[in-house]
This record gives sequence, structure tokens and C-alpha cells, in this order.
Amino acid sequence: MKSCLYRVDIRHVRPGRFRHRFGYRLFNVLLDLDEIDERARKLRLFSHNRPNLVSVYDRDHGPRDGTPPRIWITALLADHGIDLDRAGRIRMLGFPRVLGWAFNPLTLWYCEDARDALRAVVCEVHNTFGHSHFYVLAGEHGRPLELQGALKKRKQFHVSPFFPTVGEYRFRLDPPARSVVVAVAYWRDGALAMLAELRGDARPLTDRTLLLQVLRMPWAGVKVFAAIHWQALKLWWRGAPFHAEPPIASTPRSS
Repeated sequence: MKSCLYRVDIRHVRPGRFRHRFGYRLFNVLLDLDEIDERARKLRLFSHNRPNLVSVYDRDHGPRDGTPPRIWITALLADHGIDLDRAGRIRMLGFPRVLGWAFNPLTLWYCEDARDALRAVVCEVHNTFGHSHFYVLAGEHGRPLELQGALKKRKQFHVSPFFPTVGEYRFRLDPPARSVVVAVAYWRDGALAMLAELRGDARPLTDRTLLLQVLRMPWAGVKVFAAIHWQALKLWWRGAPFHAEPPIASTPRSS
């Protein structure tokens, strides 16, 4: 699979004292950076760095200054000791802009070398306060990244005001193919505190599939942003402890 569209179901589960769950349906796109401009030329309803019904902008990711993703991802991986050669492939899995607007809590960047070996997955996390952080999942000692089992990262970024910036994330990822699975479990004090899961099936990336998805959910981006705040309001009303965002650097950090 190079580029395609996934119709996905997303669910959030919070066990424990303030037990809570919610879910919604969206669509994500999987885009091979090497063919994104070709796709934009061939599709009437999809554009790269230009307004359209569905679009992807470089300035929505990375340093958010319009730097092409391959440039900042290559530099980010180099900071983590990973040399992604020019022949390597980078694919983005995330939510595009719809009618010019989107909020993308999590974008995944699958990074493969020239031999199609997965070297890393960059997890780009955005919060509703306008900040972002990169968790780099990579193989040990320069080896390819194995996706079997949970990949662990210490939590270092404020996402929900109802959780402190402590604990760890455990990622479970399937390579994007005819279906996709992304699960992020947040563990704190030896117990599961939150589980977010995305599951979807692939569809061709065509004008028809894009139009059908937008007609089914024309305000999908607004829906995500509104749903997050609505669920937060319900937790606040029930008395869940509130944690203010700590001071944060103006530029994205990585770990």
C-alpha cells in the first residue's frame, strides 16, 4: 500500500474511578510523500498546500513553518541516530484538512529504508493548546523496528488536563495495509489510565471516495475538536482532578 484512504472508528476508554468512554467515526489518509504531489495533480478534490475540499499542508506538521516533511523528519531521525537514506520511503497516516480545517491529535509517520525495512515511526502528538511533541519509536542499536508487542515511551507532553505529565505510553501498531490498527495505552502508577484505539479498512484514494467521506462527515475536523472539549467538560463536571498545562517550549520537542 502506498497511498489510500481509511474509514476509521476511534474509541477512548478511561477505566477507574472516573470511568468514561466515547467514540466517533472519521476518515484518515495514508500518503506516500514521494507521490503526494502526483496525487494532487490527478485528483480534483485533493490538494497539497492549496485550498480544496480535502487538503494537506506542510505547515500543519513538524515546525509548522512550511518545511517539507521529508526534511524535518530526516533531521529528527538523525538526532536519534537513525540515518534514513534518500531512497527511503516516508508515509503519513493522519487526518487531512476538510473544507480548510482540521485538528489532528495524532499523526503517524512510517519511515522505511531503501530495502523497505521499517526503521522508525514518528508519533506527532498535538494538544488543544496549540503545542506538539514527537515520540520516536525506533529499533534498538540501529536495527529495523519490530512492531510485535508494545513499544514503550515515557510520557513527556501535556495532552489531557485530566492527567498529569507522568507515566508511560504503550504503543501497538500494525503496518498500514488493507486494514490499520493504532492503539495507545497510557499507564500510570502500574495501572491502565486510558486507552485510545483507531481501527479502519482501506479504500482507494479517489475523488469518489473522498467525496463520499466528506458527504458523510462534512465537519469531521470540527467534530473531533468539539468532541474532545465536550468529553472534557463532562469529566470536569464529575469532579475529575484538573492539571494545568506546565510551561512548555515554543518549538516542538522529541523523545
